[in-house]
Amino acid sequence: MTGKVNIRTWADVENLTSTEQIEIPENPLDRVLGQDEAIELAKIAAKQRRHLLLVGPPGTGKSMIARAIAMQIPKPKFEIRVADNPEMPERPFLEVLTEEEVLKETSSLASASGKLYDPERVPKHIAEKLGYMCKTCGQYSSASDINCPNCGNSKLDMGNGPNNLFTIIGNMSQVIPGMNLGKEKINTTRTLADGTEETVVFERAGDHIRMLDQKALEKRKEIAKNSKSKPLIRLNRNLFVLATGASETELLGDVRHDPYGGHQGLGTPAYERVIPGSIHEAHEGVLFIDEISHLGDLQRYILTAMQDKEFTITGRNPQSAGASVKIDHVPCDFILVAACNIQDLEHILSPLRSRIIGGGYEVLVDTAMSDTPENRARYAQFVAQEVIMDGHIPHATIGAVKAIISEGRARAKNDKQSNSLTLRLRELGGLIRAAGDIAIMENANLITENHIKRALRRSRPAEDQIREKFGSYNKGLAKDISESQKERTSYYMETEHVGDQMFN
Repeated sequence: MTGKVNIRTWADVENLTSTEQIEIPENPLDRVLGQDEAIELAKIAAKQRRHLLLVGPPGTGKSMIARAIAMQIPKPKFEIRVADNPEMPERPFLEVLTEEEVLKETSSLASASGKLYDPERVPKHIAEKLGYMCKTCGQYSSASDINCPNCGNSKLDMGNGPNNLFTIIGNMSQVIPGMNLGKEKINTTRTLADGTEETVVFERAGDHIRMLDQKALEKRKEIAKNSKSKPLIRLNRNLFVLATGASETELLGDVRHDPYGGHQGLGTPAYERVIPGSIHEAHEGVLFIDEISHLGDLQRYILTAMQDKEFTITGRNPQSAGASVKIDHVPCDFILVAACNIQDLEHILSPLRSRIIGGGYEVLVDTAMSDTPENRARYAQFVAQEVIMDGHIPHATIGAVKAIISEGRARAKNDKQSNSLTLRLRELGGLIRAAGDIAIMENANLITENHIKRALRRSRPAEDQIREKFGSYNKGLAKDISESQKERTSYYMETEHVGDQMFN
């Protein structure tokens, strides 16, 4: 990274002008501040495919660690598909294709796609019949243009009379949306170098014309014969799947309802209505669930999926036609990275925690790190990372970084952590963005210390603003409600100190 400095200690930072000069580590785990134990276990989890439970308050880097694990693991090796079962349509077949098989099929599809040509490069009679060339003036235009933009005549006009049938229909097509004249496809032949003839098909392809030779036509027929399947989990996919707050359907998959019950010729085939859940989409990857205790009873399904490494997909609404469709043994071999607050530990199912500990680790994340020259340098790196991730704010001066460090000390002290820097970095990131917004509105090239100080006031919680303006939270509440509401909530006025204690 030309022109960038790999900072190790605060002395390296003081020699810089702004955070723009700071080199950002390539390994995403090295971008996480503090959390040394969690990072060490995350590296093990990525290499050994271990589960991880991260315990601690919001904004301490738990989701960042989960994303980093997903970037450390190998790319997927399999694509999962569902295929039509002609004998029992409501029991679609499951197909697992290797990377080699998928690439081979992709190559076959490419060979069946034919060649694209500009309309001017194909024989004129072909371009005319497909609707690209006007037979009156010989000008080319889009096949969607019924009348020639050059001369105004219908491209299929057999004469110039206003009562000509094709002219009338051409005029009608301008009024009737979607009406299309001319052929979509033309079959013809051509003579090869050895004197033999082969069938050639020309067909519309947007602004181009596609030519399919005999080889491409045979490939297309072969693919059509075996095309009654659809990818459920594609080979090329995101290995990080976020399932925080997922519903039962989102988590476990479903089969869409069909009012025609999948009736042949009317309804949609059962295999086309199958929807994977997050546990299936995370196959070979990372399933991240923040606030996992909020899933309630759905945790038991996570446990089953972790144990069996497969999970049946079926319709989840008993009133739906999808309820009769079932696909067994759908793979879902994922790394679970779960997170929760300390007070929510008791709400995680004991068997699930046992499964995590039996195949992984639980770690309590840190809320602060020591105030050392090395960690102050990490704070400077953090500011540079936040600027880059936001994409809408300028970089910061070193003076602004010092102001962020000072605020980090103050927040750690409020957490009863002396000689420390806070690791509740989401809130600090918000402060950097607020300062950046001020800088942008002032057309400043860099975020300065003054911008940080002003942003501190702007980024205060609403409760602090209410107390400053009204003296207490409940006095503010009393100003904000109607007379009838005051009568119903008079106890607020009587127990004002209780409410204030709640927000202190």
